[in-house]
Amino acid sequence: MTHHRPARVLVTGGAGFIGSHLVEALVARGDAVTILDDGRNANADENLAAVKDDVTLLEGDCTRASEAIDASNPDTIFHLAAPAYVPPSVEDPLSDLRGNVEQTLHLLNALRVRDRAPRLVHVSSAAVYGHPNVQPIRETYPPAPVSPYGVDKFAAEEHVRVASLIHGIRAVVLRYFPVYGPRQRKQVVYDLIRKIDADPSTLEIHGTGRELRDLGFVDDIVAGTITVGEAAPGRGEAINIGSGQMHTIEHLARTICSVLGVEPELRFTGNVRPGDAERIVADITKARTFGFDPRVSLREGVERTVAWVRGSSQQAADEKRGVA
Repeated sequence: MTHHRPARVLVTGGAGFIGSHLVEALVARGDAVTILDDGRNANADENLAAVKDDVTLLEGDCTRASEAIDASNPDTIFHLAAPAYVPPSVEDPLSDLRGNVEQTLHLLNALRVRDRAPRLVHVSSAAVYGHPNVQPIRETYPPAPVSPYGVDKFAAEEHVRVASLIHGIRAVVLRYFPVYGPRQRKQVVYDLIRKIDADPSTLEIHGTGRELRDLGFVDDIVAGTITVGEAAPGRGEAINIGSGQMHTIEHLARTICSVLGVEPELRFTGNVRPGDAERIVADITKARTFGFDPRVSLREGVERTVAWVRGSSQQAADEKRGVA
């Protein structure tokens, strides 16, 4: 049995949904964790409550990357600081570019001047693939994004790849497929749960219900981020991270209804939001070669997410009433 040697780790965006779960996993294995986060997440304190006494938190965006690297002297940097939602990029593409591309460039500029830069695990998105005509999608599929978000994710990837090529930065690009779980307060799983709680008789759903999704539970995605991010060669290569399972939106909705014990009428709008892919399923063969092994089934993941949503809602109600 091999034992992990505690490492020094910097996590950008570590107060967010996935970032906070990643931080918890790193702390649990004994790493010294520094977080660089811009503080815009209204739920940051709640997200980091379990580890607040075990981490160093620096407030700021990646314009402070050099300062954060000097302070933490990391062996590995996990870069998650970026917008993570398609619709706002359609309304404000300049803001998305600043959040995804410029922030990454600030980090790369801080790394390229170091004699021995830490390993960089750069988190990207399956949005770079656009509307692929094959499923599941391998990393060799040519990127063809259909949203500003996807364009910016791919541009950031390319900057990472080129920096690895030119400056010798040991970098891995992880393309996340849709992720869900506790602390996520938007996206399809959370939205459907809240809609059903609001009206258990009727459930309106965007699209036709036949859209395909690869839905990865956050614990699996975090495990894959650490395992693959640290085991891959680090030459700027892109690797898919997802569940590797294919589910229709209708199946997801019915699974959530089953977990909640309700049978609402499902009404599909037939309309897909601009920039949303209709079919997006990961081929995770490459990730598996580096030890990735997603284990959480869709139903188990939904059950754990529902438990969190219900607990979070109850806590909010208690706080509003002044209950200790």
